[in-house]
Amino acid sequence: MPLPRPSLPRRPPARTVAGCAAVLALLAGGWLWLRDSSLVAVRQVSVSGLTGPDAPRVRAALQDAALDMTTLHVRASQLNTAVEPFPAVQAVEAHADFPHRLRIVVREHAAVGAIVAGSQRLAVAADGTLLRDTPTRGLPVIAMPVSPGGDRLGDRGALRAAALLATAPSPLRAKIRRVYVGPRGLTVPLQNGPVLYFGGADRLLAKWTAATVVLGDRSSAGATYVDVRLPERPAAGGLESTAPAAADTGTGSQAAQPTNATAQP
Repeated sequence: MPLPRPSLPRRPPARTVAGCAAVLALLAGGWLWLRDSSLVAVRQVSVSGLTGPDAPRVRAALQDAALDMTTLHVRASQLNTAVEPFPAVQAVEAHADFPHRLRIVVREHAAVGAIVAGSQRLAVAADGTLLRDTPTRGLPVIAMPVSPGGDRLGDRGALRAAALLATAPSPLRAKIRRVYVGPRGLTVPLQNGPVLYFGGADRLLAKWTAATVVLGDRSSAGATYVDVRLPERPAAGGLESTAPAAADTGTGSQAAQPTNATAQP
């Protein structure tokens, strides 16, 4: 006895398909109209996160750009374009509150050091962005032979120094007077403390961890330098020598050989 053939699903009538397509097109068109209509136009703009001297200008630029949008069509690229002339701005986030309010949060670059070239001082962020209108008082010094041009550092040594400062633990960063490249690489004299030798700009977090461990060890009390070029084997030394103090001048003087005061992170 032959098996019955399964029935095939019936195709919807062409008129039904056309009707559904027309409804979808109508809905899409309505959405596009509503998205950019005055019914949801941005009329109130709040900007937070601004602290620098350019804050009034940045706020005005963002407000002008935002008032050309709707809460259903926030154009992030237009906001980013509005703040391009202000290097201190790192990022912008927008949050729409239907139907007419837009909240903008600005994230600014934080100054980690002060580039010093002759009589000029410029604040610099961790990524090398120059913050020309940011106060430099109290910032660790990064010396350069000539003043940098543009909005970003191009000098590799200064970029490494900025990265080192950015990764420093807050308690130690407050004690840093300056950073320079000496015979033992990146060198950091601490206020009322030893000189730290970092070598290259690799593994900075591990090196700062090692420095913190050594500085907290009683056996390193009175050391004039701490060498963390190999973070697995940090060394505190110079207990009876003033040679590291000469290295603190940045003239390239060699420091004393390490003592037996070592610590493992």
